[in-house]
Amino acid sequence: MGRAVVHFEIIGKDNATLHPFYSEMFGWKLDANNPMNYGVVDRSENLNADGIGIGGGVGAMTDYPGHVTVYVEVPDVEEALTRAEALGGKRLMGPEKLMEGVEIGMFNDPEGHRIGVIKATS
Repeated sequence: MGRAVVHFEIIGKDNATLHPFYSEMFGWKLDANNPMNYGVVDRSENLNADGIGIGGGVGAMTDYPGHVTVYVEVPDVEEALTRAEALGGKRLMGPEKLMEGVEIGMFNDPEGHRIGVIKATS
């Protein structure tokens, strides 16, 4: 069985523009009550009628052009990044512990597409 996509991320330059856009466009309730003003989309509020959907986030980095990426859940972030490199990808960052129980990494695939990997323990 394959690994699941468990999170999406949209990063641009201006939260004041992006947050209302995505909120209005898709009806997402963004919770940006955090030090980075990162708009978290709670999975439980982002489901279709069949209960399918993932959570994600919308944020800004003013000195960076931005990206849209997905995060795939893996059992070991370092192992996933090493495997990506062995298959022709390029490690961009990680493993990095975001908070207790959450570790992420990012790589570019051989064509330059940004992919995230995440290990979250509960």
